Amino acid sequence: MKELEYPFDPSLILSKRKKLRRELLEDGQTRIKKKIAVLGGSTTSDVVKTLDLFLLNEGIEAELWESEYNRWWQDAVFGTPELDEFAPDVIYIHTSWRNIEHYFPSVGSKENADALAAECFSYFEKAWAALSRYNCPIIQNNFELPPYRLMGNRDCWDEFGASRFIALMNERLGEYARGHNGFYINDLAYTAAAYGLDAWHDMQVWYMYKLAMALDAVPSVAFSVSRIVKSIFGKNKKTVTVDLDNTLWGGVVGDDGVDGIQIGRETAESECFEEFQKYLKKLTSIGIMLTVSSKNDHENAIAGLNHPEGILRPDDFISIKANWNPKDRNIAAIAHEMDLGSDAFVFLDDNPTERALVSRSIKGIAVPEMTSPDTYIRTVDRNGYFELTTFSADDTKRNDMYRANSQRAQLQSEFADYGEYLLSLDMRAEILPFSEVYIPRITQLTNKSNQFNLTTKRYTQTQIEAAANDESTLTLYGKLTDSFGDNGVVAVTIARLDGNVADIELWLMSCRVLKKDMEYAMLDTLAAECISRGVEKIVGHYYPTAKNSMVRELFADFGFTKTAEDADGNTAWELSLDGYKNKNRYIKVNPKGEE
Repeated sequence: MKELEYPFDPSLILSKRKKLRRELLEDGQTRIKKKIAVLGGSTTSDVVKTLDLFLLNEGIEAELWESEYNRWWQDAVFGTPELDEFAPDVIYIHTSWRNIEHYFPSVGSKENADALAAECFSYFEKAWAALSRYNCPIIQNNFELPPYRLMGNRDCWDEFGASRFIALMNERLGEYARGHNGFYINDLAYTAAAYGLDAWHDMQVWYMYKLAMALDAVPSVAFSVSRIVKSIFGKNKKTVTVDLDNTLWGGVVGDDGVDGIQIGRETAESECFEEFQKYLKKLTSIGIMLTVSSKNDHENAIAGLNHPEGILRPDDFISIKANWNPKDRNIAAIAHEMDLGSDAFVFLDDNPTERALVSRSIKGIAVPEMTSPDTYIRTVDRNGYFELTTFSADDTKRNDMYRANSQRAQLQSEFADYGEYLLSLDMRAEILPFSEVYIPRITQLTNKSNQFNLTTKRYTQTQIEAAANDESTLTLYGKLTDSFGDNGVVAVTIARLDGNVADIELWLMSCRVLKKDMEYAMLDTLAAECISRGVEKIVGHYYPTAKNSMVRELFADFGFTKTAEDADGNTAWELSLDGYKNKNRYIKVNPKGEE
């Protein structure tokens, strides 16, 4: 919904909340349901209602619970039956500078500001420790600067300065987040600065309503929190598809020639495009993939990308579709080639007609308003399409992985026999119990994989760690390497053991390794692990969603027997392990003999 994309009109959102919510619920989108508890150090009702809108727009239907005014610490530390019964999937602590003001050092006192910061931090830390009983992610605001500087510019460095105290607290929060999985910081300091501190600190709304920021700033706060929540549950975008002319450079390369397009440091306009290309290049370092959909002759497009002042080169793009086909058709072709859903894409184009066509034609794609080159970076960045809550080694290699997939597809076309093609890949799999080093990637997969996911159960990193340490749970991850490179962790299985039965709670796999026997290699390893533990029977479940129909008959293919099916298509399956025979034919599993 355009009204909920940056740059949004906060007054419109606040005044039309009920209408916008009704329209979102009527749009037919399939959404995951999550429970979110908001513990507030100030009035939170407007934040909660607006957060609900942004989450609905991201495909998350949230049930929201909020503490009473400024009862956040008591509810966290001493507990409340209402919160226990609610059993949140995420907890958001909405505090601000006003909740730590009483800790600020007094000018001229002998108290050390660092000691006060440590005391203040321990107050918060006690709340987080108590909330760990819910075994769910915690989102904590950091602190914005106060509306005054008692010591003027000295306030930022003097030991008695409130500004310095805020900086100390924010640094401690950062250290805590780096050391605690499942703990995330909502950067209130940045949100307030971007909004403008003078406007942010609306004293009238504080005195009248105990709202910690200006009313019109509430959507910015809720939007920021929603970015974190949607990232936790795998709703991030993965790919940027760009137009070329007047998007990556100024001018039209086919008309102006390579020498005539604007890119570089010669003019203000050309520098806008250079900075934008730098920004897109940096996105690739966190695993975002770049593609091109442009109405252009291919030769002209390549020439433009090879401009000596340009930052991006043809090799920076997974796919380049420069032709005269409709852009939505090009994007659909790219999505098919990359085996990604259309909701993984962001389309950037300066032309409003092309944007409208793509937005209307492709469900789930993000199409921001690219109105002026000097705002391109801000528009993409502030929309938070690529919010990072986990970051793994596989993320840094994603571009290489997808390029290797293209090479595999090219090689496959040279073989008449598919089995011979698979043998030529010299595939080697590492299938082992969950390892600490892969926990972030495993968590990502549980929240991102939809097509090859039998139960689509989602896990937080804390829950994955708990499963890995539970003796009654059998966990397996699968990495796949072949002659073209490392695919990284591509498969995850979790099974709960109960006597002589193993019940598969989660079975998922990345679509980029489909039909390569990886599913059989995982089953063989699961069967072997079960047999070694005295398990005689494996039970599996399939819960249909809008995206996972491709695995409807997976258990039947594995040789399981269907034991139940309800009116919604949910099915249950069983496999006896008596006389089990391996099914994998093409993959060497744990070739180095690791255990």
